[in-house]
Amino acid sequence: MTDRPAPAPGMRHRSMRDHNLGVVLGEVARRGTISRAGLAVATGLTKSTVSSLVGELVEARLLVAEGRTGEGERGRPGIGLGLDGGHVAGLGCEIGARRLAVRVVDLRRRTRVRLERVGSNRRSPDAVFAELGALAVEAEQRAHAQGLTLVGAGLAVPGLLDHDQRRLVAAPNLGWRDVPLDPHLAGLPPRAGLPVTVDNEANLAALGELRLGVGTGRPSFLVVTGEVGIGAGLVVGSGLYSGADGFAGELGHVVVVPGGAPCACGGRGCLETVAGLPALLRAAGLDPEGGLAPLLTALDRPAGDAAGDAARTAVDGAAAALALALTAAVHLLAPGLIVLGGTLAALGRVLIPRLDVALAAQVGALRGSAPPVTTSALGADAAVLGAALGVLDAVVADPVRILPS
Repeated sequence: MTDRPAPAPGMRHRSMRDHNLGVVLGEVARRGTISRAGLAVATGLTKSTVSSLVGELVEARLLVAEGRTGEGERGRPGIGLGLDGGHVAGLGCEIGARRLAVRVVDLRRRTRVRLERVGSNRRSPDAVFAELGALAVEAEQRAHAQGLTLVGAGLAVPGLLDHDQRRLVAAPNLGWRDVPLDPHLAGLPPRAGLPVTVDNEANLAALGELRLGVGTGRPSFLVVTGEVGIGAGLVVGSGLYSGADGFAGELGHVVVVPGGAPCACGGRGCLETVAGLPALLRAAGLDPEGGLAPLLTALDRPAGDAAGDAARTAVDGAAAALALALTAAVHLLAPGLIVLGGTLAALGRVLIPRLDVALAAQVGALRGSAPPVTTSALGADAAVLGAALGVLDAVVADPVRILPS
């Protein structure tokens, strides 16, 4: 048996070792628990190489022995290895239109710290990032008290990002445009030199569902998140698809009512002018800033009740508009599953029956059946958890980034 080939020709010995550390750690992450002998078989690495790499990863507190498995040599039980969840963690942060959220997640994908602040973020970026930074510092302190070290941070934002220039191009529902990110991210933990990554909240919600939610084990699905705006994250081949310019997934700005109501993006008749939460509340005769609870209460009123009937009419209109946009998405992208997140998940009991009927009518004749529609398993936490999990994915793929030099 020989070591797995290096990923590029002419790779130096140390680079091959670095690559193989990621191969071994990634295999343990996929399997849950596996012996050294099992790792040698699964990775194609020699037993001596596996032993050396495992020793480094145990010393770095990324792997830990977990009792015996049935995968030892010549049928004898082997010592199981699993991810060490007691030392390394990722920090996830989210700026939503109506809340700030921070989570610390350990290497075993367990949430260890959960902090948030509810209130409008339609304020200056300086004010919002200052408050987010304070929450993140508190989260880091709480993580340290549990023996955890943050190895990176991820941030979910509701807007279009220029990743190359590290700037937020536009976040209409925050009222932000052309915001340079690096000056604001400097106030976030962890220690200097470790990365802070930023992505659209719908993309990170899709990553959260892929790693921890209803998308686990599914190669293709579409997550549709709703709050003030509506976004979509697409998983293809078990990985995120963000488009050539990183702007894929702006489902909320698909036009469903040509010439309709003006949208914060500058267009008219976009999906979120009908199915976004403020639009839903307004259509139901409720305060557009009043949150979801009054709408849910009104939906529970009996038929013939004026408030209840108005709420159901508003949801019917939102469901029809959402079905129109999703029909186009299904024909174009053919996802195996549609996942509703955010406020759309909270409305799932009334939205899903309507969407199932509409999608079956629009898609079934051509495709035979429409993809099933379900609600997020992670609720409002999908994006902030995805932000933290993205940090941990990077560590698993390249553990050298956090090893002592």
